[in-house]
Amino acid sequence: MRLGKIFENAEVKLSEKLENVEISDICYDSRLVTKGSLFVAIKGFKSDGHAYIGKALDMGAVIVVGEEDRCEENYVRVPSSRRFLATASASFFNNSAEKMKIVGITGTNGKTTTSYLIKQILELKGHKCGLIGTNQILVGDEAIDSERTTPESRELHELFDKMYKSGAEYVVMEVSSHSLELDRVYGIKFEVGVLSNLTQDHLDFHETMDNYAAAKAKLFKMSKNAAINVDDDYSHIMQKDAKNLLTYSIDKASDFKAEDILLRERGVTFNVTYKGEVRQLRLGIPGRFSVYNALAAASAALCMGFSMEDVEKGLVIARGVKGRLEVVPTITPYTVIIDYAHTPDGLENVIRAVRGFAKGRVITLFGCGGDRDNTKRPIMGAIAQRLSDEVIVTSDNPRGEDPKVIMEHIVAGMEKGNYVCIENRREAIGYALDIAKEGDVIILAGKGHETYQIFKDETIHFDEREVVKEHLSKSAE
Repeated sequence: MRLGKIFENAEVKLSEKLENVEISDICYDSRLVTKGSLFVAIKGFKSDGHAYIGKALDMGAVIVVGEEDRCEENYVRVPSSRRFLATASASFFNNSAEKMKIVGITGTNGKTTTSYLIKQILELKGHKCGLIGTNQILVGDEAIDSERTTPESRELHELFDKMYKSGAEYVVMEVSSHSLELDRVYGIKFEVGVLSNLTQDHLDFHETMDNYAAAKAKLFKMSKNAAINVDDDYSHIMQKDAKNLLTYSIDKASDFKAEDILLRERGVTFNVTYKGEVRQLRLGIPGRFSVYNALAAASAALCMGFSMEDVEKGLVIARGVKGRLEVVPTITPYTVIIDYAHTPDGLENVIRAVRGFAKGRVITLFGCGGDRDNTKRPIMGAIAQRLSDEVIVTSDNPRGEDPKVIMEHIVAGMEKGNYVCIENRREAIGYALDIAKEGDVIILAGKGHETYQIFKDETIHFDEREVVKEHLSKSAE
């Protein structure tokens, strides 16, 4: 593609000398540069792309873009490398995002389930829909593993292009606070922006809840319509720049409020009133937070012009998402549930949901990720102990931290009593299975859909479904 085309929406004007230079690819990792590439130097948290400009040129880059003053030939300085990468990637991949309706969901918890519910509603009406999120990426019939909630802008626009070419009319995507703060989604025009909730997470990056909220609020400046949970304490921040706002709630007054809620083991039922019309909605996923997820999905669909009948039909046939209140098939007299809960609010939600249908004890197993917000660890310990009958503190993804230190942080929020510490997660799961009795429910929290465990020097295969099956098979021998 001609460089002049790439710079169409850039914040700087390209010299005539470079207008007709052809590029074959856009890269921000010097290791991926090939002959004819445009290399964008980005200042990261661990390394600075400007230090690799020489390497990129040696690898065949024909043009380099960065934020610093440099003397290399064919170097262009821009105010923001990240924003340039976003606009350049959009141009390089045919501005495909503009040819589809994109739904963006932000919040601490509920993004993944809500995205699947919206996708279900859209597809039931015959619309082809791509999906980008924590669990996976779906392009037509192709499923791609997801490395992060929201990809970097270059990969994101490549996905949009693939989705459009596969026939997608809509894209439903989770929009992380990191992606908003780091301009991964810069320039995208969202058809609807959705807020699920905002509770403590990622303070290792944002430092304060106000900063975290400000990052999330950026989505609503970029959205044509907004669906916002007004029960959330930070919703007023999101509403400041929201356009064509539809509010939803359980507790406070809103445009779309759930009433007469009935929580059951196999799902939730509730009534909603919208524009004078009362409907009963049903969702086959248990827990009060499932009501919020259903409200978020329904509100997004209504913002896009779908009817309450469309919403009702889509929700009633929807089922759970892998790693979200996922029941592991066993022949035991007790139940094993896997859930991605890795925040204080998420952990409380899943334990309370299980409490609503457990006939016996609730046994909660969890840990906390390393190199992440450590202030939430004692809070999660306190929540698990207060709401569970038995707690097993173990390792999650320790990354570069000592698992024992992470566990000590968790236990700091707990009192002596109903908990044990077992560092090895496989052994911890075995212990939970061994102590479970008829009617008990074991919650394996934190890993969810993940099938790996990340340590300082290695990442190992670790699928909790397989671990449960293997332990039960050995116990039966």
